[in-house]
Amino acid sequence: MIHDHRPYQVKKWYMAIETWYARHFIAPQFASLGSGYHLMKPWNISLHGADIYAGDFLHVVTAKDRRVSLSTWAIAGQQGAVRIGNYCLLCPGVRIDSASSVTISDNCMLAAGSYITDADWHDIYDRTRAVGTTRPVVLENNVWIGDGAVICKGVTIGENSVIGAGSVVTHDIPANVIAAGNPARVIKPLDSERELIMRQAIFADPQQLHSSNDAIDRYFLSGNSWLNWLRSLIAPRRGD
Repeated sequence: MIHDHRPYQVKKWYMAIETWYARHFIAPQFASLGSGYHLMKPWNISLHGADIYAGDFLHVVTAKDRRVSLSTWAIAGQQGAVRIGNYCLLCPGVRIDSASSVTISDNCMLAAGSYITDADWHDIYDRTRAVGTTRPVVLENNVWIGDGAVICKGVTIGENSVIGAGSVVTHDIPANVIAAGNPARVIKPLDSERELIMRQAIFADPQQLHSSNDAIDRYFLSGNSWLNWLRSLIAPRRGD
């Protein structure tokens, strides 16, 4: 659809269902989950294993064909862990797999299809041995991982750094740079003269944010009728 034909009340009901589903089915699967989370289409989120933690204002966006998956593994006396900080964004198709430790600090953004792993998942020489080598991964504050990028075991990415789309990161990346490629390398530094505004700024006043979003929905959906919405579902036309 080009346009959202839903009446305002239908969208509010849909969002209430998302909230109920997230609270009832997804939140209990976290070892802990902070306040203010927003899980869009939460039925497309998969959590497997223990020790998956997330802080306040987690925002997860999913799609039917691009699930978000967070998995930890317990094997050979070792337990994986995923720790996600405050104000983080996970986009459709994000996958995180841990056999030791993946730490995602505050304000990090993971674009669609990005993948973080702290293990090889099979030994290089003994292919019958699961997990293989595993080393912790750390994303420091305000890191942005681009579309389809892969972050491999043992990598630390410094604060504020940006990883380009499709990159494969096999070694540490310093703070305040843009890195890209396979294997990823530093392309250029960030401009130290420019102010960095982090995601936490969005949530400085959660009540005002909620009111603003609601006002936007009322404005854009106010002219939608129940009859036209039902018609668009049953008999869509060009331009819908």
